[in-house]
Amino acid sequence: MKAGWIGLGAMGWPMAGHLHRNQHLDRVWNRSRDKAEAFAEQHPVVALATDPADLAAAVDVVMICVSADQDLDHVVEAMKPALRAGQIVVDHSTVSPQTARKLGRDLAEMEVAFIDAPVTGGVEGAVKGQLAIMAGGEWASFHRLAPLIDSYARIHHHLGPNGSGQAAKAVNQLMVAGIAEAVCESLALMDRLDLPREAMLELLGGGAAANWFLDKRGRTMLADEFDTGFDPRLLLKDLKICQSLCQDTGFESAVIEQALADYARLVKSDDQGRDISALIRLKRKEPETW
Repeated sequence: MKAGWIGLGAMGWPMAGHLHRNQHLDRVWNRSRDKAEAFAEQHPVVALATDPADLAAAVDVVMICVSADQDLDHVVEAMKPALRAGQIVVDHSTVSPQTARKLGRDLAEMEVAFIDAPVTGGVEGAVKGQLAIMAGGEWASFHRLAPLIDSYARIHHHLGPNGSGQAAKAVNQLMVAGIAEAVCESLALMDRLDLPREAMLELLGGGAAANWFLDKRGRTMLADEFDTGFDPRLLLKDLKICQSLCQDTGFESAVIEQALADYARLVKSDDQGRDISALIRLKRKEPETW
């Protein structure tokens, strides 16, 4: 199957690169054309689409990785005139389950399958081709995608109808936010108590407190480096989706309320950096300075 890729951000670029290396990628499109041109220059034989419809007309599978619901809606609407029966549209973005279900219904009327397949594993996982993918949509269509998704995923599971993948991602983001809160607070307290950093990182990482966030971000947090990773604005957007799901289901989450408040403060400040681990900057301060 020939695939086209839309969205060459921090996650999309390496994912599309893995598709290219496995000889599945035919063409790409990005809102900023200079980024698409740079990708094509580094990945021989990949064509540049002039717009989403041009890309959709040339491939069997359209794979999308954009930032938010409105971005996804815009891309799908733009490609609709070129879509044809039997194609598959795969969304690797993080959006609301409601958006995924709506797009699934709309495209089904055109006999086009839609798979909501958000990813987790961070930029590191995308670069290494070791992402975890949670998917919703028609099982048979998802099964057809396995050779393509295996290019950049360590594990993937089909979880149910459209919206299931995005619901699963909300669960994932709730856990991510809770771990970030705990790790940032703990390391801030560690510094307040003047404990030796290197010894503490080794001890924390070698015991029951060990986790991905501490392992990948512990040293960079302590070095006050936040240039690469998961943008706090994107986590804040994801947490609002998770909050809505909690409200819809009557589920009470102390983590969501704390994380929403903290990341809203962080995004409004001048200290947000480019990774959610910048939260430690707030945890180091007295509350009245926030």
